[in-house]
Amino acid sequence: MTRIVSLIPSATEIVCALGFEAELVGRSHECDYPPSVTQLPPLTEPKFDVRGTGREIDDRVKDVLQNAISVYKVDETRLNELAPDFIVTQAQCEVCAVSLSEVERIARECLSTPASIISLEPMCLADLFSDIQRVADALGVPERGTEVVLKLQARIDDIAQRAAELPKQTVACIEWIDPLMAGGNWMPELVELAGGKELFGKAGAHSPWIDWGDVWAADPDKIVVLPCGFDIERSIQEMTALTKQPGWKTLRAIRNEQVYITDGNQYFNRPGPRLVESLEILAEILHPDAFHFGHEGTGWVKYAETVTAQP
Repeated sequence: MTRIVSLIPSATEIVCALGFEAELVGRSHECDYPPSVTQLPPLTEPKFDVRGTGREIDDRVKDVLQNAISVYKVDETRLNELAPDFIVTQAQCEVCAVSLSEVERIARECLSTPASIISLEPMCLADLFSDIQRVADALGVPERGTEVVLKLQARIDDIAQRAAELPKQTVACIEWIDPLMAGGNWMPELVELAGGKELFGKAGAHSPWIDWGDVWAADPDKIVVLPCGFDIERSIQEMTALTKQPGWKTLRAIRNEQVYITDGNQYFNRPGPRLVESLEILAEILHPDAFHFGHEGTGWVKYAETVTAQP
């Protein structure tokens, strides 16, 4: 039996979508979908304390990266015991998962049996489809990759065709609250496909740091908050860093109650098959009268000033 280790959640979801969940023998500490994969042994852990505010977490990550190429540790002994044939990782972001160079070092120096490394580097939607096919090809099932990609593309095309007939709205996607970061990579494409215009990020480029003044000057129709690694509840706790900004209540989106909190951790931050669900969420937010996929309450909620953050 083929033995596969995935060191990033999006890759785990790709492996499972291709029908290889039974061949997974290890995962990253963040891999949790499908839920059954949580039974697998976790092989990574962060080198920093993940508790605290967004600003504190950002500071810790930057401190670690000053002296290391990765913010995660790998259980090299356990990985060697699992004797994987394939290790799926990524080279897109040093904060998202173990760095590619670290995985290559471990495979070279610590594994008793050779393992093939499948490295993914998604920067846009086209890269997602390429990554799915890359994994399928490496695992010897190219036809499954083609099938999965065609099904995902069909769902995307259906939403895009329907949204194209609707009025476009300007959107500020917030990928980190403090300090402020806008959504980049595939986010501008998703917003465009859902019938909107993302104001700050550029498709295929890393998410940009922005100033609050940029948001205030742009005065978006809608604000969508999707912090990397945070679920809805955790994101709501961070919202005071936005609501205290000068001019917050004067924004069009605030006056019209058009601020939305999403589960960035499960959807938007993972460049795997569920980016299509992320598109569905955006379509519901941008055009609630036209799209109903059932994600409200689990994938997104409307934010109100009356929401009380949990201690």
